[in-house]
Amino acid sequence: MNNSIVINPISYVYGNVYLPGSKSISNRAILLSAQTEDQTQLINLPNNDDITVMLQALNCCKVKYKYHCNNQTCNIQGNKNALKSFAEIIFLKNSGTAMRLLTAAFSIRKNNVVLMGSDRMHQRPIGPLVDALRQGGAKINYLNKKNFPPLKIFGGYRGGHITINCNISSQFLTALLIMAPLAPKDTVIYIKKKITSLSYIKMTMSIMKIFNIFVQHNNYKIFYLKGKCFYKSPKKYVIEGDASSASYFLAAGAIKGKNVQVFGINKDSIQGEIKFAHILKNIGANIHYGKNYILCSRNHLNRINVNVFEMPDSGMTAAIVALFCKKYSILKNVQNWKLKECNRIEAILNGLKKIGVYYFYKNNNLIIHPPKKFIHATIETYEDHRIAMCFSLLALSEVSIRIIDPSCVKKSFPKFFETLNNISYSI
Repeated sequence: MNNSIVINPISYVYGNVYLPGSKSISNRAILLSAQTEDQTQLINLPNNDDITVMLQALNCCKVKYKYHCNNQTCNIQGNKNALKSFAEIIFLKNSGTAMRLLTAAFSIRKNNVVLMGSDRMHQRPIGPLVDALRQGGAKINYLNKKNFPPLKIFGGYRGGHITINCNISSQFLTALLIMAPLAPKDTVIYIKKKITSLSYIKMTMSIMKIFNIFVQHNNYKIFYLKGKCFYKSPKKYVIEGDASSASYFLAAGAIKGKNVQVFGINKDSIQGEIKFAHILKNIGANIHYGKNYILCSRNHLNRINVNVFEMPDSGMTAAIVALFCKKYSILKNVQNWKLKECNRIEAILNGLKKIGVYYFYKNNNLIIHPPKKFIHATIETYEDHRIAMCFSLLALSEVSIRIIDPSCVKKSFPKFFETLNNISYSI
């Protein structure tokens, strides 16, 4: 079969894993660095497709940067102002983060730019963000279907009182928070519905603070941002390891690990996905937190019963771990899996069905029963890096697994399969 990889059964995992930098933190740090007046050195900036998309967008804004692939550092010379595009069209592939952050970033200064992406990107909603920006004076047109990219952005956002619906994606609010301080007037943001993945908003505010912008809020229901502000470069900023990527190797350690030590992250991470390590510990895995690492080894795994609303990426890893637990597991509030790089609910359920797993999905909750016997299967990834990495863990059973389109992991972790192979052993 073309463009696929077979992972043979893995008897146990053992070794060290050095994580790429967090994709979520990196995209935010790149955008903030570009809007300071000084040079910022970003350390541990990952070399993946999503980061390349964001850096290429900076090229369109004539923001100067130099990325060193060998040591994964990037020096960005900021321009002190909100971004202005000198390109008529910017293609963002399937990077939802870049689409949302740049939609807001281009909404202040006078622009005339089209943001477009892959077919899947044009199926991912952006209406709540556009509505919010228009409330502040921005002129944005839909070029195809209302509430979806592609978009034509002319700028014009000034500030004011904004109401936004954040129950689809926290990135809508993140985009507003990052952009609003550069507007000519103050912005007050009222949250219409419960914020999806609040942990990502906390992460955004934490990074903004490092760049000298402080966000005031009233219990995350009302946000207050001063206008006419400028971001200040921290000179150097070290990007912590990607917690979502860590979940796959911590899971492998919990299932069949003698010792798996994951470097670049610890329990004090600003990423909400770090909760996955706590879940593993709660169900019986041996977890040890170090200064710059997490160590995980195998133990008897009890059932998972957890709300994954705040951890949309590693929540899917939990679905795979559930297959190796003693009893059935319950994953609650998986609804925000639906509008990602693919419909991840359908992708997970299709994969579980192929390997012979009994599951029950209703009212946004997923119940998974561990199979008595695993069935070899070919897993369709739907061009989604998270699906590919999750289902690769099935090789920790007694059967091999075939992954279609393994190159999709380039979006966040190009060396994922190589890294997994380096800690895998067969008897």
